[in-house]
Amino acid sequence: MFQLRPYFPPDFSEQRFQNAPDAVCVPAPFDGVAPEHYHAMSIFPEYFKVNGQWLLAEESRMDCVAVYENGRIIVREFRLLRKGDLVFTGRTEDATDGIYVHPNGFREEEKEKETFAFRQNRSRETAFSRDYDELYDLLRHERDHGKIVWVMGPAFAFDHDARAAMAKLIENGYVHAILAGNALATHDLEAAYLKTALGQDIYTQRSVPNGHYHHLDTINRVRYHGSIANFIQNENIHDGIIYSCEKCGVPYVLGGSIRDDGPLPPVYGDVYAAQNAMRDQIRSATTVISMATMLHTIATGNMTPSFRVLPDGTVRQVYFYCVDVSEFVVNKLADRGSLSARGIVTNVQDFVVNLQKGLNL
Repeated sequence: MFQLRPYFPPDFSEQRFQNAPDAVCVPAPFDGVAPEHYHAMSIFPEYFKVNGQWLLAEESRMDCVAVYENGRIIVREFRLLRKGDLVFTGRTEDATDGIYVHPNGFREEEKEKETFAFRQNRSRETAFSRDYDELYDLLRHERDHGKIVWVMGPAFAFDHDARAAMAKLIENGYVHAILAGNALATHDLEAAYLKTALGQDIYTQRSVPNGHYHHLDTINRVRYHGSIANFIQNENIHDGIIYSCEKCGVPYVLGGSIRDDGPLPPVYGDVYAAQNAMRDQIRSATTVISMATMLHTIATGNMTPSFRVLPDGTVRQVYFYCVDVSEFVVNKLADRGSLSARGIVTNVQDFVVNLQKGLNL
């Protein structure tokens, strides 16, 4: 039976906490501008001493600032600051300025490292069998007790079996939200509509005549119907990732980019609107699995803390997986810290099919 690690908060009876001063707040001088010496947030739990009491910033986000508002610590993006917001200042993290960063609250096991040893980093030569076993147990737990957010590139839409496996994960409750771009939805709907992805047969991978029109035809047809839901109904679509999301009521956020074709009707053309929509899903996420999309993965990683405060006040760990065939992408995210990112170097189509089989779907 899978069990979450317990959280061990700081012992605020220690002298360093008792003797620490209250944290200093300074009003924001203008909209969108923090005061000098502002404190930037990390991925870890952070506490601020206010009127002699240590308060936890509950909904944290890396590279944002902490604001004192209505007796709570609110973590806010610089762009959302308003003139007069009370922003915490101080660059120390050891309670000296009334601010304490708590990196080891879950007491993750430290592996003893030898001075000289082979294969210490994650690479294509790493055996990930144990990672899969842990992931099966985690997902079974999170299906009913957490929120699983998937961050997806378009690679899945190019393969028949990967699309089918992801659809089964959605329909069996292992997906609570998807963050992606125009391409994933476009090529997945193209596969359901015309049985191709970027003009290639999704099973044989062979290009079909005039196949380079297929994704454009799909976008155009969706726009003709006015929405993805109408397109699915009117064109008798009955398979795929987006179809399963619509069928099961799973939300998906499609963040646009400059290169997008069309795009599909629900794609966010405003990057900050997309960021807001993504963060709305990440606020309550307890497990995040990012697959084959470096830029979306980095964006999501930046807004995902290592912990989550549940409605009953319990602090729990957030699990973050990065799956990519590129070691560079995987290790870039792992640099954020072991509590927030674990890398698996593999072909993502194989990964999602293995998950489906391992979960007996």
